[in-house]
Amino acid sequence: MGAHTHIEGTAETGPAITVRKRDGRDVEIAVAGPWTLIWTKFFRHKVAVVAGIIIAILYFIALFAEFLAPSVPDASKPQFTYAPPQEISFFVTDEAGTRFMPHVLGYSQTVDPASGRRVFAIDPDKIVPIGFFVQGASYRLWGLFPMDLHLVGPTSAADTMYLLGTDKLGRDLMTRLIYGTRISMSIGLIGVAISLCLGVVLGSISGYYGGWVDLTIQRVIEVISAMPTIPLWLGLAAAVPLTWSPLQVYFVITLIVALFGWTGLAREVRGRFFALRSDDFVTAAKLDGSSERRVIFRHILPSLTSHILAVVTLALPTMIVAETALSFLGIGLKAPVVSWGVLLQDAQNIRVISTAPWLLAWPAGAVIITVLSYNFLGDGLRDAADPYES
Repeated sequence: MGAHTHIEGTAETGPAITVRKRDGRDVEIAVAGPWTLIWTKFFRHKVAVVAGIIIAILYFIALFAEFLAPSVPDASKPQFTYAPPQEISFFVTDEAGTRFMPHVLGYSQTVDPASGRRVFAIDPDKIVPIGFFVQGASYRLWGLFPMDLHLVGPTSAADTMYLLGTDKLGRDLMTRLIYGTRISMSIGLIGVAISLCLGVVLGSISGYYGGWVDLTIQRVIEVISAMPTIPLWLGLAAAVPLTWSPLQVYFVITLIVALFGWTGLAREVRGRFFALRSDDFVTAAKLDGSSERRVIFRHILPSLTSHILAVVTLALPTMIVAETALSFLGIGLKAPVVSWGVLLQDAQNIRVISTAPWLLAWPAGAVIITVLSYNFLGDGLRDAADPYES
């Protein structure tokens, strides 16, 4: 039993409760705050933690794409059209014995007399040494700093290394996949940022005021949700002038995807506002003289931060899939822009898939891994969003 209790601390670190016992001694008891409880519960979700690490790796690849890629995306060698993937080996055996030397095996080529196509085979006698931090094709890191250093690549400029194979123009698929990571991952971030602003603001207003304001916003949401997305995307994409640069098209596609992705978040926020607007802390803020804007953005919205974070995490894969679908159908991003959807355009022909299945496998695999990782991460954040539930 305590005769005196003193509480101090912050919401982030949690309060420190000092209890004075009957014998006069003060005992301090640390109590975890809500954010501490959220992150503790999240880190217990092992699958979500692994998914978060994968997402972080993908954004790291997107950030340093030029350095991590073995070449540049537009570098082509027609003599290596549809060359199969090469496998990295770390040891080589010769007359001197077995020694450590990272390398890939080169190709031997023959011409199929029936189809006239080149047929590639791995030649065990052609050893192509590879190294780390090698000089290669020139590029500008982030479009600013001229460099020619690559993380991995053949030690000789005359050699070739295609770890994921090549496409119809003899371009390195691994390089294009790494560059495509930047576009596909960033379009999700920008799209969700726009959707977040629209969804949070309109959802907050709708849920706080109710009445005719709520009725108007909800009817707009229903109209947008009822629109068939594919025909609408087709019409909007057709309105994009052909003279626009790839960068302008990129931002237009991002805007199109975002304008139809905010409705779900708006309804989530609206429902939470309906549940919280009559709580005691909101009533106390109003009686204290807080303006409506302050009540919305300083009292109610901060209490929804963890929930909004979980919803946004689940919305990101939807944006990525939307961009991939638009580009795959030819109404989104187009060459020379490189994204996962643009890469999948090469896999629309069944003959191409039968000849070079890696053109479908690697870009589709990147999309699947990213979407699953985001979903697992979102599930973990959603479970941790209410730390007081077991």
